[in-house]
Amino acid sequence: MTKYCYVHIPFCKTICSYCDFCKLLYEPNLVDRYLDALEREIDSIYQGEVLETIYIGGGTPSCLNMVQLERLFQILNKLNKSKEVEITIEGNFESTTKEKLEFYQKQGVNRLSFGMESMSEKNLEFLERSFNKEEAEKVIKEARKFGFQNINIDLMYALPKETIEDLKEDLSYLFSLEPEHISTYSLILEDHTKLALKNIQPMDEELDAKMYEEICQEMRNHSYEHYEISNFAKKGKESRHNLCYWNNEEYYGFGLGASSYIGNERKSNTKSLTQYLRKNEYREIETVGEKEKIEYEVILNLRKKEGISLEKFQEKYNRDFWKIFPCMELVNQKLLKVEENHLSIPENKWYISNEIIVQILEREKYE
Repeated sequence: MTKYCYVHIPFCKTICSYCDFCKLLYEPNLVDRYLDALEREIDSIYQGEVLETIYIGGGTPSCLNMVQLERLFQILNKLNKSKEVEITIEGNFESTTKEKLEFYQKQGVNRLSFGMESMSEKNLEFLERSFNKEEAEKVIKEARKFGFQNINIDLMYALPKETIEDLKEDLSYLFSLEPEHISTYSLILEDHTKLALKNIQPMDEELDAKMYEEICQEMRNHSYEHYEISNFAKKGKESRHNLCYWNNEEYYGFGLGASSYIGNERKSNTKSLTQYLRKNEYREIETVGEKEKIEYEVILNLRKKEGISLEKFQEKYNRDFWKIFPCMELVNQKLLKVEENHLSIPENKWYISNEIIVQILEREKYE
C-alpha cells in the first residue's frame, strides 16, 4: 500500500545558476492552468490510501500567491491523511511571508524546508540567490511564532573558491538559526545549468572530502544525528518522507517531472509543461522485477546510517542477503560493518559510499 506522496510545484521567481530541477519562471496564468492539470492527475491516479507523508517541493512552492496556495491546498485536501501525517512544504526566505506561514499552519503543514545554500555574499552572488541574513532570521522567527517545530535548512558546499573558513562561517550561522534538520549538498555541475554553460570547474576532490569531514564533525559537536549520508537531524526529527525513498518504499509522485514508484513500476513524468497540460504526463515507465527491487534496496538502504536490516530483507524477498551478495570480504576490509543484524557502511567511509556499493553489486549472484 502506498503511504507517501510527493507533489511538484515547478515555478520560481528566478532561476538559480546551479539548479537542475524541473523548474519554470513564475507566470500567474500558467500556474492556474498547471494546478488544474495537477488536480486532474491526482484524481486519475490516487487510490484513496491513508498517507503518512506529503512533501510539496519544487521549484519554489512559496512563490505562489495566496489565491494559488489556497487552490493548491483545496486539491491536496482530497488526499486522506493519517493522524500523524508529516506535511512538508519547501520555500525560499524571500517569498515566505507571515501570511503564508499562518496559512500553512492552518492547513496542517508541520514541516518547513528552506534553501539557504550559503550565507556568504560571494557565494550567494555566484549561486544567483537574492536574500540576506535579516530575511532568513525574520522568517525563522515568524515560523516559530506559528508553532513550527520541525524546520529543515539546506546547505551547499564545495563551491569554486570556497575555503574551509568560508564553510565554518556558514555552519556557524546555520547553527544560530537552530533548525531541527539540516540537508547538505556538495555542488554538482549538472548539464544545462547556468554554471555548466559557463564552464565552471568543480572543486578539487580532496578539499571537497575535507569539507564533508568538517561538516560531519561540526554536526556531532552540535548534537545532530548523521542518519543519512547527506542529512542530519535532532533526535526524532528525521525526514519521514525522505526515509520512504531510502527504505525503498512505494510513493506517489504528482506534477511536472515528478517520479513515482507503485507496484512494479517506476514512472517519471514529462518535464514539458505543454505535454503535461495536454494530459501526456508520462515520460518514462520502468518495469521493476524482483532483481531490480533488490538492487534498489541495496543502493538506497546503504545511504542510511542503520543500513540494511538483514532480517527485513529476508522477510521482504524470502532470500538470504549473503547468498545474493557474497561480500564478507568488504566487511573484513572494514568497508562494511555488521551490527545487530544490520549491514551498513561505516560513517568514516560514507564519502566513498558509491564505490563501495558498486563493489557489492559487482559480486551479485541473483538466481
